Amino acid sequence: MNSEKLILYQVFTRLYGNRNTSRKEGGTIEENGCGKLNDFTPSTLKKIREMGVSHIWYTGIIRHATMTDYSAFGIPRQHPAVVKGRAGSPYAITDYYDIDPDLAEDVPQRMQEFEALVERTHKAGMKVIIDFVPNHVARQYHSICKPDGVKDLGEDDNPQMGFDPQNNFYYCPGQRFAPYLDLYHGEPEPYLEDPAKATGNDCFNNAPGMNDWYETVKLNYGVDYYAGGVGHFQPIPDTWSKMTDILLFWAKKGVDGFRCDMAEMVPAAFWQWATDKVKFAYPDKIFIGEVYNPAEYRNYLAAGFDYLYDKVGMYDTLRAIVCGHQSTHAITGAWQATDDIRDHMLYFLENHDEQRIASSFFAADAMKGVPALVVSALLQQNPLMVYAGQEYGERGMDKEGFSGNDGRTTIFDYWSIDTLVRAARGRLTVAEKRLRDIYNKVMTIAGSEQAVTAGSTFDLMYVNGHLQRQYAFLRTYKADALLVVANFEGLERTVNVTIPAHAFDFLRLKEKTAQAVDLLTGEKQKLVLKRDASVSITLQPNSAAILKFKA
Repeated sequence: MNSEKLILYQVFTRLYGNRNTSRKEGGTIEENGCGKLNDFTPSTLKKIREMGVSHIWYTGIIRHATMTDYSAFGIPRQHPAVVKGRAGSPYAITDYYDIDPDLAEDVPQRMQEFEALVERTHKAGMKVIIDFVPNHVARQYHSICKPDGVKDLGEDDNPQMGFDPQNNFYYCPGQRFAPYLDLYHGEPEPYLEDPAKATGNDCFNNAPGMNDWYETVKLNYGVDYYAGGVGHFQPIPDTWSKMTDILLFWAKKGVDGFRCDMAEMVPAAFWQWATDKVKFAYPDKIFIGEVYNPAEYRNYLAAGFDYLYDKVGMYDTLRAIVCGHQSTHAITGAWQATDDIRDHMLYFLENHDEQRIASSFFAADAMKGVPALVVSALLQQNPLMVYAGQEYGERGMDKEGFSGNDGRTTIFDYWSIDTLVRAARGRLTVAEKRLRDIYNKVMTIAGSEQAVTAGSTFDLMYVNGHLQRQYAFLRTYKADALLVVANFEGLERTVNVTIPAHAFDFLRLKEKTAQAVDLLTGEKQKLVLKRDASVSITLQPNSAAILKFKA
């Protein structure tokens, strides 16, 4: 049984601490400012910990392609034709062994600043997660910080071979890189790549389009895509060794785990090999996989992943319910689909890839996400992820530059997040403070109530067919019980929730009159608990009752 629920707080490091409110569309770092590693002060980290957070995912730590020129510090300049946005995507890595200079107060000391951040985070009682981007790198990848004796990616490649198991990249021999974009991008000389390398999203020709990941190149793990995806894993491909060394490098720095970008685009055989080596040296390190194909979930868990995104199951289901497209009964199907691996599924409602709940593209009102938060946080023992700003109802409706007005917070531009700036300055609205308090309570309940962290779950929906916009379940652990009823309607509702005899037997509940307290409001209520009888519960709009009683 899990003794602590993993509650992950994702921060987009470049944006989190930035208090510059210029917000010029497509602005430079000088115009729009940039958050720093040092913005995560002991007091800032203490506040995050007090939300119930156990792990912080610092997104965008490793040096990646950018239009900002750091050549004065010996950092290679990137050609702007192959950079998305002024700040660049943190998923176009230019040096796996380096820290992004944008995040440093003192650029030459950037690694020391990161090491100090790891230490501060640990002192605040939290663990550190960073991105590991294994599938692709920036087109102009070049490590200047690699340890002695380490060869760069592609250094020993034979570019005359489209595929070779020991090459780090895939090539288009005899063809120059000729994408459907401007290769000058304001520079006197065009970007030149000859022969062209295959593009990160499995585009194996020399001419990726605007919707391809044209700023990246695909890494070769010994899979011959030119021959239909045949694996050549003996002898061990060179890329396997290089990438495992990178994981071990960061593990040695005190990083506690890795959120592995597009993990399913890299063969499970590599993950098994790499996670085995990392966990042998560092048994407590965790791996979180971005995997979207449910048919592959169990393969990647067997290959060493601790947790996987539950995007196409629970996230998509909850989003559809919040938006009124599905009944709450769909939640039952969503958790049942992964019931055998339930402790390994990471639930979330927002991250850097998804639209903000409060955006016009999703619910247009952050309060509408509260019942979904309660379900995500309390239904199982598995982890929960919250994206910085979500707790204030950040709307993500800015048109930042490369990232247009799409309901997402940009990952490509220099920007600052309105709600985070106002929260730091004590200028939140009454509604934002209320939402923050709800998030703090729900996350704290999720992390501290043993019925949630170590208890059993009983879904009540199969005997409550009349509930179409409410979702009800029980959690118990020893003498503690929680009856949770989430209301996805924007209206106050009094509902009758039947508790079947099977629930009494399965959870060892006694028939009795119990004194319950709502952990969200502090209000007390008597619950008359009888087999196959119902209890009446009044629910506030877009909220939930979390009724704690003695089993």
